[in-house]
Amino acid sequence: MLERLIRMLIKEFIQVLRNPRMRAVLFVMPVAQVIIIGYAVNTDVRHVPMAVYDLDRTPATRDLVARFEGSGCFDVVRHIGSEPEIQEILDSGEAKAVLRLNRGFAEALSGGGTAQAQFLLDGSDSNTASVALTYAAQISGDFNRALLGQRFARTAGVRVDAEPVTVVSRAWFNANLDSRHYFVPGVLAMIVAVLTIILSSMSIVREREVGTMEQIMVTPIGRLEFILGKTIPFAMIGFVDVAIIALISVFWFQVPLRGFPPYLFLGTALYLLSTLGIGLFISTVSSTQQQAMMTAFFFMLPAFMLSGFVYPIANMPKIVQILTLLNPIRYYLVIIRSVFLKDLSLGVLWPQMLGLLLLGGTMLLLAASRFRKTMS
Repeated sequence: MLERLIRMLIKEFIQVLRNPRMRAVLFVMPVAQVIIIGYAVNTDVRHVPMAVYDLDRTPATRDLVARFEGSGCFDVVRHIGSEPEIQEILDSGEAKAVLRLNRGFAEALSGGGTAQAQFLLDGSDSNTASVALTYAAQISGDFNRALLGQRFARTAGVRVDAEPVTVVSRAWFNANLDSRHYFVPGVLAMIVAVLTIILSSMSIVREREVGTMEQIMVTPIGRLEFILGKTIPFAMIGFVDVAIIALISVFWFQVPLRGFPPYLFLGTALYLLSTLGIGLFISTVSSTQQQAMMTAFFFMLPAFMLSGFVYPIANMPKIVQILTLLNPIRYYLVIIRSVFLKDLSLGVLWPQMLGLLLLGGTMLLLAASRFRKTMS
């Protein structure tokens, strides 16, 4: 049995690696994808283009504008002088926000009253708009506290050097809240899933289309040996891609690897068990390579959307959250992000490992039960 399996593995490796284009797809494309996507997938909001409509033109308004510009979150691209320009600059996209300061702003402050400023946002990009609004509220809050301190000092006749209560925030695992540290490990799960599901889904179908299934039928190879021969090569390629992408994540994107690396490869082994099982199952129910590829893409799109890669699973409806329990990408994302950022032990990660084991074993059993060493 071992000799037949080795011969099957040699045949699969030769078939997969003899084509230069296939070698590029397996090893060059993942590197290009992780670099491109690693730079493109970034939800950090910095240097939002902002216009200023200052009708008061006083030191107080200039101080507030300087606080916005000095924060690093906003760049003042233009000072506008009329109402129609607000609509024009937001419509054109030259600015994503407009800070409007009405006449009497400084007078209201000096008189002890409340001065109002209007912050207009382009809401077509809801993520940028919500983050920019949070930054604006924080900047205006700092401005208010500084004014209150000055006002109290003038009233009481004392100097106030510090606020009585200061809240200092600290983010664990990702101190600078760098979104790249969150998304780049997720890209690893996406690339490995795409490669292994597509390649394995086309493997059995390809044998039928090129006519080599007839040759396999007359050999003494068994069903288990055939399944292992089809999965082991793609699993080994998947491990190589994971190692390459992990090195790029750590040394190129500076994503910290705080956990125990063997945990990453243990989770990868269970993940590959699931993705290869899904691919083989698709291969057994497809008649052509084109049909297998379309079925694989039909599965992967909702799988990525329901994995927690971009959208938090906790924000989804309950019925959808239950459906995500059948998604192996969900479990693998928790494992790789925990290994990279949190340094969690197996005592914490075992539910995710168990979920991948159950899903992978189930899919491989379904694929094996559907496979028949026949031409049908």
